[in-house]
This record gives sequence, C-alpha cells and structure tokens, in this order.
Amino acid sequence: MNLTEKREHRHDGAENRQVEDRHPRAARRAAPTHPPVRSVAVWGPIVAVSLLTLFVIIGVWRRVAERREEIAFTKQATQLEVNVVNAKRDRKPRELILPGTFQAFLETTIYPRSNGYVKIWYADIGDNVKGGQVLAEIETPEVDQQLAQTKASYDIAKLTAERWRDLVDKKVVSKQEYDQNEKAYEGALANYEQLQKLQGFNQIVAPFGGKISARNIDVGTLVTAGTGASNTPLFSIVQSDPLRVYVYAPQENAASIHQGLSAKIILQEFPGQEFEGWVTRTAGALDPNSRTMQVEVQVPNHENKLYAGMFGQVKFLLTDPNPPIVIPSNVLLFLTEGPQVATIAKDNHIHWQKVKIGRDFGTTLEVLDGLAENTKVVMNPTDDLQEGVQVQVKPAEKPKGNPPSAKAPG
Repeated sequence: MNLTEKREHRHDGAENRQVEDRHPRAARRAAPTHPPVRSVAVWGPIVAVSLLTLFVIIGVWRRVAERREEIAFTKQATQLEVNVVNAKRDRKPRELILPGTFQAFLETTIYPRSNGYVKIWYADIGDNVKGGQVLAEIETPEVDQQLAQTKASYDIAKLTAERWRDLVDKKVVSKQEYDQNEKAYEGALANYEQLQKLQGFNQIVAPFGGKISARNIDVGTLVTAGTGASNTPLFSIVQSDPLRVYVYAPQENAASIHQGLSAKIILQEFPGQEFEGWVTRTAGALDPNSRTMQVEVQVPNHENKLYAGMFGQVKFLLTDPNPPIVIPSNVLLFLTEGPQVATIAKDNHIHWQKVKIGRDFGTTLEVLDGLAENTKVVMNPTDDLQEGVQVQVKPAEKPKGNPPSAKAPG
C-alpha cells in the first residue's frame, strides 16, 4: 500500500467513526445478536426430555382414568339395582268403624201406683213435657173410702191419747195404759199418712223432662197398682238430647279407647253428614264370650234429627301408644322357611330376614317380630337376590309436586 492509499484509508476510517459517533443507537440496533452456542447445547436436551416426560405422564394418567372408568362401569353393569324402603312405625291415627245402637239418655215406662179408672189424660205421643208435669188423673174410689175410715180412726186415737195424757199426769191411770194408747195413736197416724200418699198417686206426673213415646191408656181404662205383664203401663217417656250410642270395641283396640276420645257418628239416612260425639265411659273389662268391651258415646241432639233405637256406625281415630312396624306388602316373599324379606346389610349386601306378620292393612303389613325400625328392605325382590350378593341401591325418587311458585287449588 502506497502513501496515498494509506491516507485515503485513514480518511475513510475517520469518516466512519464520525458516523458511528453521530448515530450510536442505530448502530447498536443494526448489529445482529446470536445466542451463545454453549447455552443452546445445554438447555435444548433438558427441555426436550421434560416435554417428553410430561407427555408420558399425561398419557399414563389418562390410561389409568380410563381403566378406572372401565372397572366402575363393569362393576355397575354386573351389580343388580334394587329399590329399597325403610321399615317404619305406623304412627298415623287409624280409623276404627264399629256398629252402634242409639239409646235415649233417659227412658222409662210409667205404671200406676193405685187402683182406679182413668179420669183424664193431658199428654199424648210426641208431646214434649217437663219434669213434674201432670200427664193424667185416676179416679180411686176405694182409696178414698179407705182414707176416710183411716181418718176417723186417727181422730179417735188422737183424742184418746190426749185424754190419757191428762189422766196420767193426775196419776189416775197407770203409765202402761197410757203408753198403749199413745202407740195406738202413732199407728193410726202412720196409716192415715200412708193412705194420703197413696191417694196422691191419682195424679200421674212426668219423672223428668222429655218426649212422650207411648200412651197406652184412654179415659175409663181400669188400672191396677204395680208392674209386670198383668198390669197396663200408662206412658213411656224418653229424653233424647243427648243420645247414648253403645258400641263394642274388639280386644286389640280396647286399650286405645278412653274417656273423652272424640267420635263421629255416621248414618245411612244422612249421607255425607257426620255427627260429633265423644266417649263418656267404658266398661273397663272385656266380655269373655265376645272378647269385646262396651263403650258409651254421647252425641248432642239439639235439632232432634236422631232417635232412640236407631242403628248407625261410630268412627274413631285411634293412636296406638306402641305403634307397630309396617312394611309394604310387595316386599314380602313366602318361602319354604316362612315369610322373609330381603334387607340391605353392610356394604350393600343382601340378607334374607325371617319375619312374623301380624295384621294385614291392604297395602301394608304389620311386622310383629324379626325386623327393626329404619331397616332398609328391598321392594319387589326377585330370585337373583341371593344371600350375601352385593347390589346397587337406587336413590329414592322425590315425590312429584307443584313448583314453589305454583299455587295449589283452593
């Protein structure tokens, strides 16, 4: 290189430095950047191995999850599905309907207490009468004559006794003679009062308020004192408000019927209508022949719709103090060993349990022995339910009803 070329080279280098000094940032941006060769060589394989390991883990996890799902599906497909119901105690009141006979609260037949003829009667069939009201009058001539004779004997005995009382005070007669006349006076007084009362029976009065249900006499009828088949009754009177209704409760329900228990009276003559009543008393013992207990129910009869002698039904709502365990009738199987039910044991295994059945309520059965409360019992069991087999219990279906926003019809 000659001298001239060296000068030009220096001049160009100086110009280049000046340009770089003027635009340092642009020069830096324009300069290319390359990663170091050593960093790529170290981290590249590590990243590749990490990604490969991650892909392997994801694949293994998906395979395990699919296997689990496959096992669960296979297990679910091979297990039997059953519907169950809990054995519960029947605490709901039960209806007991018994036949009943209506009787008047008070009822009697009136007989004469003295001999004579019916003079007049004042009350007839269907009349409402009050206690002490005169119903009829009887003529008693014999009693009147006896009363007159007794009255005369009484007057003589009274005068004699008074005279002997004065004489005994003056010590003219003995004390013994005075006592005899005094007792004779007392006897005459007693006979006189007795005939007076007997004569008072010529008026027939009502013993209590009620309604005349029978009149067996007429004017001029001969009547004699006393009761029985040979004597003619005068009137029959009943008090039918309230009425008594007698029923006979069976032995199994006798303990649930007590005084004050409400009852409803149903009659065929009043369809759709029930009369309110209540238990007033019970016999407290069972009839050894029928094994039933007599129960008396009173029912108000202010409107006089009911009559003594009617026949109807009495409905009770009974609450058992020791309610029985009940199960649906479709859970029971009658096997050679006896009635059994399929219960759900631990880990949903089937266990066949022998039970003792009591009363049949139609859709439900009473269990006397062999089953505890809240035991899960399989509904509609089949022959596939062997002892110890594991089953899948279906969830209980929720009862269908109106949504919360819907309004029930009034």
